[in-house]
Amino acid sequence: MFPLSTVLFPHARMPLRVFEPRYHALVSDCLAGEGRFGVVLITRGSEVGGGDERAGVGTVATIESAHPQGEGRWHLLVRGLHPLRVTRWLDDGPYPRARIEDGAEDPVTDHDMLRVAEGELQRVHALLSELGEAPAVPPTMSPGDTPEVVAWRLCARAPVNAFDRQRLLEAPGPDIRLALLLDLVRAVGDDVRRMLAGG
Repeated sequence: MFPLSTVLFPHARMPLRVFEPRYHALVSDCLAGEGRFGVVLITRGSEVGGGDERAGVGTVATIESAHPQGEGRWHLLVRGLHPLRVTRWLDDGPYPRARIEDGAEDPVTDHDMLRVAEGELQRVHALLSELGEAPAVPPTMSPGDTPEVVAWRLCARAPVNAFDRQRLLEAPGPDIRLALLLDLVRAVGDDVRRMLAGG
């Protein structure tokens, strides 16, 4: 398990810099096996040194590329596969470990909500680009993408904090997740409009 100060969503990619000895051991073991580990949000504490509090829902990640940087350091690119739920944390030696169960991914049924959420996210990123805080994003849909993949990618691109990202990850089903995403993104949009208006 790799506790982090951010949330990895299924079907999203994330670069990781590994420098602690315990995570060097984790990477070595993963590369010798299937290349998979769990990512969970640190809800309190620090990424360095342990002693943190961790979320009980996270994402199974797979290593897409791994580049050693010397002295036990690695640059990784990982991709989220599917949600996980921690059933029990184990001893942290030699690195954080847990018993987990895979989270089920139900299909998206509210396709209208998916289109509305995508459009709202595009608008908010365009507003943020006016503030110089974020570039506009390209359309999320690509040929061959399923609605489920698109929904997770929308969550990954949402300009919200780590705790709201965790709420999205933990939402009980994709349609509820999309409704929450829409509420969060609209709230950001309202804030940005007030800033642009000088309020």
